Amino acid sequence: MKEQLLAQRDIMIVDDNPANLRLLEDMLRQQGFEVRSFPLGRLALAAATRNPPDLILLDINMPEIDGYEVCERLKSTKELSSIPVIFLSALNEIEHKVKAFRSGGVDYISKPFQFDEVRARVETHLKLHELREALKLQNDHLEELVSERTKQLQIVVEHIQSTYDETLQVLGGALDLRDNETAGHSQRVTRYSLVIAKAIGCNAEELKQIELGAFLHDFGKIGIPDAILLKPGKLTPDETEIMRQHVRIGYDMVRQISFLSGAAQILLAHQEFYDGTGYPNGLKGAEIPLGARIFSVADTLDAMTSDRPYRSALPFQAAQKEILRCSGSQFDPDVVKAFLSIPEQVWNDIRVEASPISFMHVGN
Repeated sequence: MKEQLLAQRDIMIVDDNPANLRLLEDMLRQQGFEVRSFPLGRLALAAATRNPPDLILLDINMPEIDGYEVCERLKSTKELSSIPVIFLSALNEIEHKVKAFRSGGVDYISKPFQFDEVRARVETHLKLHELREALKLQNDHLEELVSERTKQLQIVVEHIQSTYDETLQVLGGALDLRDNETAGHSQRVTRYSLVIAKAIGCNAEELKQIELGAFLHDFGKIGIPDAILLKPGKLTPDETEIMRQHVRIGYDMVRQISFLSGAAQILLAHQEFYDGTGYPNGLKGAEIPLGARIFSVADTLDAMTSDRPYRSALPFQAAQKEILRCSGSQFDPDVVKAFLSIPEQVWNDIRVEASPISFMHVGN
C-alpha cells in the first residue's frame, strides 16, 4: 500500500542535459512515478503553476534562469511554496550547497548520482511532504473546530450575561416596587457613579464593582419593615437604628454571591463619611472603599435633584454647592474634585436617560 501511494506521486525533473533527463525519467517511471521533465526553468515554472507536482528534482546550471532562481520563485509563490525541491548538480563546493538550501531546497544530491540514492531521497521527501500536508489539513480542521466552539461559547456567554442582567435588574428594582419615592434612583445613581469613577481614572475591575455596588446599594432595605421604610414623618431614634441596619442586611445578602463579593463592600460602606462620622463602622478617609466614596457623592446628587413628597427637586447648582461644602467631612475631596470637573450637561443627559443599565462587565 505504501509503495502504491508513493507511485501515484507526480515528479518534475528540470535539467538542460537531455541525457540526464532521459536517465532520471526511466529510473523513476520504473518505480511507477508520474514524471514530467523540462530542459528550462522557465518552462518548469509555467507547468508547475498550471499543475503543481509533488516533488521537483532541480539542476543548478541552466540557461536563462538557474536552479537557485527557479527555487526562489517557487518558494515565493503561496500555492507552490510547499513543494519539496531536491537539487541535483555537479557543483560540489560547500558554498553551492549552502546557497541551494538558502534558496529553499530540502536536499542536495551530487552528480554523478546513484539511482538508489536518488530513489531513497525522493521517497523520503515525498513521505515528509505527505505528512506535512496531512498535518496542515489537521491544523486547518482544528482551527475550524476552535472557531466553531468559540462561536458556541460566545452564545453561551451572551446567554449568561443576559441572565445576569435580568437577575440584577430584578434585584435592583425590587426596592423601587416598595418605595415609589425612589423610583429610578438605582438606575440614575449607578450612571452618576460610573461617570465620576471614570473621571477619577478607575480601571475596568473597579468600574465593574462600582457599577454593581451602586445599583444594589439599598437592596438591604427589603429587610426593613414598611412601617419604618414608608413612614412619612421623621423617624424615632429606635426607628433610625433599624433603618441603618439596611447596609448590613444588604451586605449579608449579596456577599456570598461570588461575582458580587466586591460590590458587597460598597453596600456595607456607602453610608460611611470621609471624616469618620458615618455608619456602620465609623470608617475614615481611605479606609472607606473607593467605590463607596464615589457613590456617596452620586447618591447625594440624585437625592437633592429628585422630587420628594416634602419638597420639589432642587437645581443642580444647589446640589453642587452642598457637595462642595461637605468636601472633607462627608465626602472625599478627590472625588468632589472629579465631580466638579464634569459638565452639568452630562448629569442632565443621565437624568433623561430611560434605557435600563446593562452590566457589560458582570461575570467576566
